[in-house]
Amino acid sequence: MLVRKQKFEVLFDLGTRALMDGYAREAVASFAAALERFFEFYVRAFALEQAAGRDGSFEEALAALEGTWRHVSSQSERQLGMFALAYLLREGREPDFLTPKGLGTDFRNRVIHRGALPTRAEVDAYAAGVFTLIDRLLTDLGGSTAHAELVQEQAFAAHVRGLPDGVTVVFEEHPGMFRARRFGTLSPIPKPDKARVQAASVQATGVNDARAFQQALFARALEERGSLLHGFKGPPERPG
Repeated sequence: MLVRKQKFEVLFDLGTRALMDGYAREAVASFAAALERFFEFYVRAFALEQAAGRDGSFEEALAALEGTWRHVSSQSERQLGMFALAYLLREGREPDFLTPKGLGTDFRNRVIHRGALPTRAEVDAYAAGVFTLIDRLLTDLGGSTAHAELVQEQAFAAHVRGLPDGVTVVFEEHPGMFRARRFGTLSPIPKPDKARVQAASVQATGVNDARAFQQALFARALEERGSLLHGFKGPPERPG
């Protein structure tokens, strides 16, 4: 089985499942990992997008990218620096959301490194912040994501070529929350009422003006996709 989703999408789905099952601390770890891997995805999409406008093959551009990434592959702070520069070069403005409040860094560190036990409301707010940021940056990337997605398709093709005869290959095409948001039925939705906005803003930082709206959007995505996520790779139903 080949899952046709990027790693950050799978990690976010795993965080969603953990949250729905009541494992709040584990959900935070998955959401945090999803954000880090999305920053990597953004850098790769940007680098390949830039290389597409120059002489040279896709394979050469990918090899240069992989060689460069190896220098930062085990250092998350350096990866964040690469993302910040990629965003500046692509968008022409400062990534003003890269602050401890904007990223929920203190909450993440308290949970993951200091053993804090978060409430469901705290994890909802953190997940909504991660959802907001990834969704916003995916929108900014637009069709440029195709460059990074091509890398995954090449990896799939190489894997399939190496399989012995008689092996059936199945592609898992479940859209997940981000693809449903971009291509499905999750937008537009009415903005939440004032009371709901105020409640959602308890954990808000003011960095992203759309935080409360996106938290409502995350809640709706969770509601609409939750039952499907529960069934993802779950045990088969027994016949009645």
